[in-house]
Amino acid sequence: MANNKKRAIVVGATSGIGRGLAIVLAENGYRVGITGRRTELLDELKALHPEAFVTKPFDVSATADVERHLDELTAELGGIDLLVICAGAGHRNPSLLFEGEMLSIEVNVKGFTCVSDWGYRYFAQRGGGHLVAITSIAGVRGNYDAPAYGASKAYNINYLQGLRWRAAREHLLLTITDIRPGWVDTALAQGNRVFWVQPVEKSVRQIYKAIRQKRKTAYITKRWRIIAVFMRILPDWIYNRI
Repeated sequence: MANNKKRAIVVGATSGIGRGLAIVLAENGYRVGITGRRTELLDELKALHPEAFVTKPFDVSATADVERHLDELTAELGGIDLLVICAGAGHRNPSLLFEGEMLSIEVNVKGFTCVSDWGYRYFAQRGGGHLVAITSIAGVRGNYDAPAYGASKAYNINYLQGLRWRAAREHLLLTITDIRPGWVDTALAQGNRVFWVQPVEKSVRQIYKAIRQKRKTAYITKRWRIIAVFMRILPDWIYNRI
């Protein structure tokens, strides 16, 4: 491998946005470490670009082992310049069963925090890098039928802001990008009352552009920024009727 080859890890690459981003990165000259729980899906993805992908199956919610897996994968890649956190979980839970809420908490809070902190420390020691996370428009305000999912995404957004502030105070050459998609045509959108659903491929192209531009925050698509503004300013008596 050439020393100047770009290297990345995509956490949560087995489906949806993560899978699409891994493919786009490989097609644009990256050597990519791909992770996920389902080994067979990682193997299917690797078969598309065998020379570009390095697989490491693991579950981000098993936080006791996450750092070891990331260390091993990074060593195999010879270091990384870019870390993309795409692993996420959430679904409608109208009955508010605790087991259903715990899935979002285990993956979107515990797993996300473990990977983010590892990435921050790695790039701080390396002297710089780029940390990207897929959050959501759902993190802007509470969600009535998926409360844990929306709350977990709000946590992601605030955590990234905290890391960005920390990096600035420590004068690190660390870019932290918060990608906030609206509805994308993935399994998460199924069964929900949705609008402006965008194909995964189009979303991935826009996300990759935001990564290349080293944006701090990017709404996918841009029109969701307008929705986010309205979501923030609407009084409860209107928002609760939507």
